[in-house]
Amino acid sequence: MADTSDAQDIETKTGAQALVETLADCGVTACFANPGTSEMHLVVALDHEPRIHSTLCLFEGVATGAADGFARIAGGPAMTLLHLGPGYLNGGANIHNARRANAPMINVVGDHAVPHRKLDAPLASNITGMAAPNSRWIKSADHPSEAGRLAAEAFAASYGPAPGPVTLILPADTAWTNGAAAAPAPMLPGLRQTSAERIAEAAAAVKAAKKPVILINGNACLDEGLDAAARLKAYGVRILTDTFIGRHARGAGRFTPDRMQYFAEAAISDLAGVDLLVLAGTTAPVSFFAYPNTPSELTPDEAETLSLAGPDGDAAAALRDLADALGAEHAAPAPERADVAMPTGVLSASSVGASVARHMPDDSIVSDDGVTSSMGVFLSTADAARHDWLYLTGGAIGQGMPLAVGAATARPNAKTICLTGDGAGMYTVQALWTMAREKLDVTTIVFVNHSYRILNVELARTGAGNPGPAAESMLSLGGPEIDWVKLSEAQGVPATLCAMAEDFDVALERAMSEPGPHLIAAMVEG
Repeated sequence: MADTSDAQDIETKTGAQALVETLADCGVTACFANPGTSEMHLVVALDHEPRIHSTLCLFEGVATGAADGFARIAGGPAMTLLHLGPGYLNGGANIHNARRANAPMINVVGDHAVPHRKLDAPLASNITGMAAPNSRWIKSADHPSEAGRLAAEAFAASYGPAPGPVTLILPADTAWTNGAAAAPAPMLPGLRQTSAERIAEAAAAVKAAKKPVILINGNACLDEGLDAAARLKAYGVRILTDTFIGRHARGAGRFTPDRMQYFAEAAISDLAGVDLLVLAGTTAPVSFFAYPNTPSELTPDEAETLSLAGPDGDAAAALRDLADALGAEHAAPAPERADVAMPTGVLSASSVGASVARHMPDDSIVSDDGVTSSMGVFLSTADAARHDWLYLTGGAIGQGMPLAVGAATARPNAKTICLTGDGAGMYTVQALWTMAREKLDVTTIVFVNHSYRILNVELARTGAGNPGPAAESMLSLGGPEIDWVKLSEAQGVPATLCAMAEDFDVALERAMSEPGPHLIAAMVEG
């Protein structure tokens, strides 16, 4: 008698069940969701899949930012659950940041039932057109038989060739209709390996150069890559990181490269005289914005540019092979753990940094959306406890707190420190509610200066003229000033306001010693 169990399984499994089961079989363990009516069958499917932990987010930008943070720490994708085109657009800014971080992410977007699409109901939209610019891969499962297969395909596509966000659209009738089956986990693409010929070419170019620089990103900024970079530094090659990196291993005992400067004229001056720029895990640097009378391309005209590995490449292995080819046996020294005195006086970004360096435990995570103020913390922590620093890769502010949600979910036993400005924090302040609900060990430091300070800087740099009352109003966060303590406590996160360095140090020490979420509103000068 023929075995009919598989056929019976297909007959009783809905498209939603097949999609969720497939992703669980692939190893997906987290879902950050803001669902609506068209996702109800996916919600129920997740309810019956214990291998995936579902986290409710009150705004889609929190869900997508959390999936980004999860991927940067876990090294693999989480899924999001988004409601049609408007839901995708609400999460779009942090999907953009994730793409720039090369962070794998599976965005599952519920859609109207296939026959309902043609009726142009109020929530109908061109999801494919909206999602395509930030998606490495995008397909719609228009029949239950496609749901499992496309879920497996989406999982693989999130890993490469270059890792990043993918979008799987699931119409409501596919989700509720039987006739689906889970698909087997796919083979995953690996990072592109650099050929021996290219390694030899790079070694010859480095030997011939008078002032070579290697610009790194990707896995070159993790331990294996930094070990190789330290050898190249000792050989005589300057090592620079990109200005913004998905994940950077830092702290005492780790080699600390220089960082590409943010402002274009500063970066151009810093690179003056460079005759060879080798790229490892990145592309040629350009300025963040265009400015009058300032070049947008930062590489000196006289410099040769050689790509050792792109964003889809194994940059760490390429650096190791280059160091071997050059015979670079010794390593540049790494910073030793420093003792930092308690800061005193009026609170500033640098005194916040000193306290973070004093109290941050080993294996911490820093989610950086502090814009102008976080540099003080960054500079203070090169010789602090070992930690991972997650940068604002795509420039879309409002990333910090959602990213911290995902990072803390991926590494629950670590302390996660979120740095955010008061302007940036208001974009996705709903993340505090998720931190409280999930009891995440996140300490959020809000730099409160009642201003979009970076825009005041940029106003002068762009030559737009002296601000009048209208311009000043658009760059100020006063009238009324935001009460961060009340805002945080209303969402279940205990909060403290500090204006003096000593008070901040005590508050941070307490937050580092207690589990669960905390918020410190840091009233900083400037």
